[in-house]
Amino acid sequence: MTPPRPFRLGLTGSIGMGKSTTAAIFREFGVPVHDADAAVHALYGAEGVASVEAAFPGVADGGRIDRARLSARVLGDDAAMKRLEAIVHPLVRAREQDFLARAAEAGEDIAVLDIPLLFENGPQGRVDAVLVVTAPEAVQRARVLARPGMTEEKFAAILSRQVPDSEKRRRADYVIDTGHGLDHARAEVAALLAGLRDRIEDRGKPDA
Repeated sequence: MTPPRPFRLGLTGSIGMGKSTTAAIFREFGVPVHDADAAVHALYGAEGVASVEAAFPGVADGGRIDRARLSARVLGDDAAMKRLEAIVHPLVRAREQDFLARAAEAGEDIAVLDIPLLFENGPQGRVDAVLVVTAPEAVQRARVLARPGMTEEKFAAILSRQVPDSEKRRRADYVIDTGHGLDHARAEVAALLAGLRDRIEDRGKPDA
């Protein structure tokens, strides 16, 4: 018999909002997390190399995709980005489905899908609820510009491809503000998990 699937919580947020930190907190609480970015990194050294190199000759080096070279080819070029996404997205989805199958086999009640561009690339129907992480604009800017190699121009180019934070918050089922520190974020995640488990338990009860 096929095991029941876990509740799929989509975790997303704009660059610099604290999504990776929030994902780490879920892991601290024992909730499995599928990181879409990590999946992309992995496939750039495995099943994605041949097709990406064929579409963008010269971006592979030593059997892996050189992310800096690839970024230089696609950043700011919408057509090139769409070609890349058409290759990468199906491969990432396949890894995501494998992750969910393993979570179901392990009897997990909740699984987090960490998807940076959930609203941008959709479909949102692949998750049962969406959690958006946010932070004040000044905090976001300071975090992003502190990253190695980041410039105002790169930051602006990235933001131009992302749904505005205000719109993400409007469309979210849950919102966590990471601008109040780690302890606050951890408490928010704990409360969210408690609420979700109550929701899951209620969903499993027969109608009166």
